Amino acid sequence: MPHIRVMLDYFHPWPNSAGLYVARARRWYAEAGLDVELVVQDPGRGDTLEYLARGEVDFGIFPPNRLLARRAEHGQPLIAVSAINHRGLEAIQTTTSTGITRPRELSGRRIAYNPTPRGRAMVRHLVAADGGDPDAAISVDAGSRELTVDDIAAGEADATFGNYWSWDALRGDLPEEQRVTWPVDEIGAPRYHSYLLGTNETLLDHHPSLVRDFLAVTARGYAAAAQEPDATLELLEQVIPYFPRPLIARSLALIAPTWTDVDGRWGVIDEGRMGPYAHWLADNGAIPDDRDWAKSFTNGLLDVAT
Repeated sequence: MPHIRVMLDYFHPWPNSAGLYVARARRWYAEAGLDVELVVQDPGRGDTLEYLARGEVDFGIFPPNRLLARRAEHGQPLIAVSAINHRGLEAIQTTTSTGITRPRELSGRRIAYNPTPRGRAMVRHLVAADGGDPDAAISVDAGSRELTVDDIAAGEADATFGNYWSWDALRGDLPEEQRVTWPVDEIGAPRYHSYLLGTNETLLDHHPSLVRDFLAVTARGYAAAAQEPDATLELLEQVIPYFPRPLIARSLALIAPTWTDVDGRWGVIDEGRMGPYAHWLADNGAIPDDRDWAKSFTNGLLDVAT
């Protein structure tokens, strides 16, 4: 039975990984002849794609912009084989106390985020899309910190960008009625898959049946995770016991609908998202070029692919 290492998308598990945990707990991977280990990254050794590039994991979950950047900058043979999310998970968040009621009012205000080229481009895009002056928005370098509404209320910034509306934006003690959260795909962001599942082209070339089997079981796990939230919540509490049950439950309810496309299919990567998003990233200097975007993914290993 081959040992398969899968690297998750964050510093710790959260409900977006539920399908993998469900499939493993119910021994569906084992029944398919796969011994699956789920791991998280050590930031000191790089992100998920860095682990994939070094061959230290077999599959990984990552944002499409990072995949496109690695292929364009370094020619790394990394490829996405399924989509995890069919929406952008990021949000702009503020509080009612700031008086900010729409994105254009971020002009002249402090917005905290990780100021990567993509992050800067997205903040500018969202402010401009609402008629604001992107040059007037004041960036606050939050690094990898995920500020909460409590931090905004304490005066660290007037708003944040990058918190997930299905996870980070739910944290904090500030009452719900004092929170303002705008998912980016509702305020003018380009359409994109927040996370893709991928591998190294070498594994795909040499062991396509293994990839196909892994994806089939994973799809089954995500379907069960969405359809049986109570059982999934109980399982998630075992792997992220340091978060409150209500937070995990609410996050699961919000994230599960993003796992399938409008036709109810799990995993299918939408070229109508990938192409325009790659063009946007290139036009905004977040990746060197967009020439390779169509080769960065395949739907050919999915049972639902046509």
